[in-house]
Amino acid sequence: MSINAEVTKTGTENALATIRKFSRRVQGAGLVRTVRKGRYFARDASKIVKKKRALKLIKRRAEFKQLVKEGKVAEPAPRRGSYGDRQGSTPRTTETTHIPR
Repeated sequence: MSINAEVTKTGTENALATIRKFSRRVQGAGLVRTVRKGRYFARDASKIVKKKRALKLIKRRAEFKQLVKEGKVAEPAPRRGSYGDRQGSTPRTTETTHIPR
């Protein structure tokens, strides 16, 4: 898609006025808006790609579980939620050994 915004300099018009005229023409055509709108557009993955990705994930998880069962990989610690989710959790304490003098 290409839209041309062409401006010609008239008689005694200076360069700055020509640039302003060009800017107005581009804004009027909506070019800047359409370019900015499509800036972060990402196409959705097709059904086949989604299925393949899901099958790979299932396979990897099954292999990892098998490795954990065989003892080849240490079981990961359970993940904690965000800071706001710690309402019911117990406060963290550090155990120190007290040596009498």
